[in-house]
Amino acid sequence: MQFPKVYPILDASVIPAAGRAEFLRRLGSSLAEAGVTLLEYRNKTGADTEILADAAILRAALPAPNIKLILDDRADLVAKAGFDGVHVDAGDVSPSEARRLLGPSRIVGAFGGSDELLPGILNAPADYLAVGPVYTTTTKQTTKSPIGPEGVRRLRAQAGPERVLTAAAGITLATAPLVLAAGASAVAVSAAIFRAPDPAAEFRRWKAELG
Repeated sequence: MQFPKVYPILDASVIPAAGRAEFLRRLGSSLAEAGVTLLEYRNKTGADTEILADAAILRAALPAPNIKLILDDRADLVAKAGFDGVHVDAGDVSPSEARRLLGPSRIVGAFGGSDELLPGILNAPADYLAVGPVYTTTTKQTTKSPIGPEGVRRLRAQAGPERVLTAAAGITLATAPLVLAAGASAVAVSAAIFRAPDPAAEFRRWKAELG
């Protein structure tokens, strides 16, 4: 699977309660114009109705097939949302169960490990493996210690050259080149883009710098 070097993650914590739908419409449209081709929507606490309402707006603003949308955690809602795939972490359904639910054509991403790859993860039916946290993060709860670029380098050595690895957590535009040079296929970015005053302009900056 071909991944862009910048993998933006829209966390629901940045979406305002007031004017939620209009915010998402404007954000989605601006991201499409900025050239986003892959986006993950993450909502750890929202009800199914909220997740699906947000997903419908994002899907309309970021249309298939040119833009792939990934739903965090909720493999059971991917088809209803009209999304292209799911990302599952440890504690969610397994990659095998996600693949069973979604079939062969949708994307399945999975948490691959922190300092070491998870046992058996290279045999899991996942299109990409997320590794990290690379640095300290403010948008996702984790008890794992940051691994830094050296940890990414170790995980790449374990995974081999062909596996798609997305590195996540606390990555800035200043540190992203180090993480990519360490072996990440892509950097997954949430706060650095979506807490910027103009997320679409910030994404353009990342894309221009990283390719």
